[in-house]
Amino acid sequence: MTTKAIADDVVAMSKAGNIEGIGPKYWADDIVSIEAMDGPMGRIEGRAGVDAKGEWWSGAHEIHGAETHGPWVNGDQFSVRWVMDVTQKDSGTRLTIDEIALYTVRDGKIVEEKFFY
Repeated sequence: MTTKAIADDVVAMSKAGNIEGIGPKYWADDIVSIEAMDGPMGRIEGRAGVDAKGEWWSGAHEIHGAETHGPWVNGDQFSVRWVMDVTQKDSGTRLTIDEIALYTVRDGKIVEEKFFY
């Protein structure tokens, strides 16, 4: 599968409300997830760790709405813009998250995701 085909499917899955299905379908076992922050969530390596990060995030936030824009493809990478209206469950703070995700593909799987916000 080409990077463009994966990028198009990731965006289509997201727009269809199937964000949870992207990881099982496309993440490599050795995926690396990099956030624009320090601390334990700043860099996570491996499928189990990235799965746990996703479970934590979903449990800590109530999602009121989400928009997906893109994808933009260049070689073995593609980017997606995510805009989410969420409430942090522990504080009750409602906020808009506006971020760019840069994905790197190898052998038909996403091997790295890097977030900019």
